[in-house]
Amino acid sequence: MADKAKIFERLHKDRSYLESLGYEVLGVFLQGSQNYGLDYEGSDIDTKAIVIPYLEDIILNTKPVSTTIVLDTNEHIDVKDIRIMFETFKKQNVNFLEILFTEYYVITERYYGLFKELLDHREEIAHYNTHVAVNCMYGMMMEKYKAMEHPYPTIKDKIDKYGYDPKQLHHIIRMHEFLIKYIKGIDFGVCMFPNDPKYLIKVKADALLSLAKAREVAPELCNEAKKLKDEYIATHPLEVNKDVEALLDYTLYQCIKKHVKLEILSEEYYGL
Repeated sequence: MADKAKIFERLHKDRSYLESLGYEVLGVFLQGSQNYGLDYEGSDIDTKAIVIPYLEDIILNTKPVSTTIVLDTNEHIDVKDIRIMFETFKKQNVNFLEILFTEYYVITERYYGLFKELLDHREEIAHYNTHVAVNCMYGMMMEKYKAMEHPYPTIKDKIDKYGYDPKQLHHIIRMHEFLIKYIKGIDFGVCMFPNDPKYLIKVKADALLSLAKAREVAPELCNEAKKLKDEYIATHPLEVNKDVEALLDYTLYQCIKKHVKLEILSEEYYGL
């Protein structure tokens, strides 16, 4: 069960920390297991932050920020320039779309009204391009499958202990179910929550499945997912929601415009 007070405390701390580093923060959002009921005692609290560029960054065409800050607790803040984040929404990446559906976020007041429009239209954004969405879901499953037995430094201890990383397997199972629900037309916000969270937590935290079983289940689900997404693409016409595109572009423009205006007015006020 998620500790709401602890999560919101962390969100506010992350925003303050990023501001101390000089970022103009639109908002900080929870990412990960707490958003879909798969957290357990000791689960990390990881966040995603949207930041807005300064006028100098725009004029000098500075590369938009896209970085991950690892805290002393080994928890993470993924920091994305608003331009990159909105393009990621268009790419239909589930791990980024989820911040539109989390109940855990802090948005800087001057941007709240603008970003609220995105929250009000989050289902449309999550269905901006369903062909891209189902391809992304399948692609995520394949990434997890390739990583499942790969001894990356961060998961080598699990590979040594179980022969595979149970967390990668649980992602494969979760995303397979997500894909099925999404194709059926179930709301994205509902798709996020698995039917049997207790089972998935056991798969992830307790390595419920043996290595032999994991090697059986993972490719079977990936193969089925490929058939499902191929059939969906073949039977559903490609449609790109132009209204969503216009909303994202408008919000992007207005947020940057607001920040630049405040930046210029501040410089004029202080005689800079």
